[in-house]
Amino acid sequence: MRTDAQQGIILNVVVGIVGAFLGNFLGSFFGMGASLDTFSPIGLLWAFIGAVVLLGIINLVRRGSVR
Repeated sequence: MRTDAQQGIILNVVVGIVGAFLGNFLGSFFGMGASLDTFSPIGLLWAFIGAVVLLGIINLVRRGSVR
């Protein structure tokens, strides 16, 4: 999302981790998430979706547009 220069790598990592937890939480809310103690491809997909969505929201709030 081209946010390295604006946010820095540390904030990108933190937002990605929080987004991954959020994505897995939402996935488990809909019955498709993964447990935190096991690896699952579905859990990885939900974590990826959560991280990308949260990075997009942060990007939208900080700049007013998503790239």
